[in-house]
Amino acid sequence: MTRRGLLLALEIAVPLILLAMYAAWAGAKESFYFPPLDGIGERFVELWLSDRFVQDALPSLRRLAIGYVLLVVLGVSIGLVLGAFRLVQQAVQPFAEFLRALPAVALIPFGMLVFGVGDTMKIFIIVIGAIWPVLLNTIDGVRGVDPEMLEMARAYNVGRWGRIREIVVPAALPRVVTGMRTSLSIAIILMVVSEMVASRNGLGYFVLESQRRFAISDMWAGIVLLGIIGYVANFLFVRAERSVLRWHRESKGPAR
Repeated sequence: MTRRGLLLALEIAVPLILLAMYAAWAGAKESFYFPPLDGIGERFVELWLSDRFVQDALPSLRRLAIGYVLLVVLGVSIGLVLGAFRLVQQAVQPFAEFLRALPAVALIPFGMLVFGVGDTMKIFIIVIGAIWPVLLNTIDGVRGVDPEMLEMARAYNVGRWGRIREIVVPAALPRVVTGMRTSLSIAIILMVVSEMVASRNGLGYFVLESQRRFAISDMWAGIVLLGIIGYVANFLFVRAERSVLRWHRESKGPAR
């Protein structure tokens, strides 16, 4: 069996083994907090193959998508400026470090005061909390550009924006993409937390409300859907990353 085939077999076998272990344990334990697997599956189908998906899942996905796009655009744009202009970066670094040290969830009361309890507050929390991996990786990527390439571009009278577009951005892109992948996971977490604290719909709201109603199977069905969303988002991101950075892997040559 090839290495790729072995990895694929493990990716399939490990979740199945874990599910079988949970089913056996839950069946023997008969715990109120850990319902049988078939009960969770039944509620999952009833909830998420119905209007409940439109009511709770789609609003969460919309907030996640808008917040993620905004944080990527802002993180890359600000990171390019701070990475290219060291004086500007040094001027704003103390304030940026202060914001980065703040837990994003601590800003939820502030967000509620300024934006209310609607989507704007939740998107604000996603952006302010998940922007940092993109921003910092962009700065590092810009600073890691080979100075000789920049000097050569200057020798050929390539303008500043031309150097950024043709040299800086491609060289920094691998690190930027790494930051984007990390930010995606953080954004999903903040989406759920913001919906748990102040919301009338969304998956975070649904999970917390199910727990309060002691609808444990519903709660687990919501948690499973969140796990599926995270897995699918990461899978799609990795596929896109391989396509976008194919030139980078080819330039490094075959792995030894």
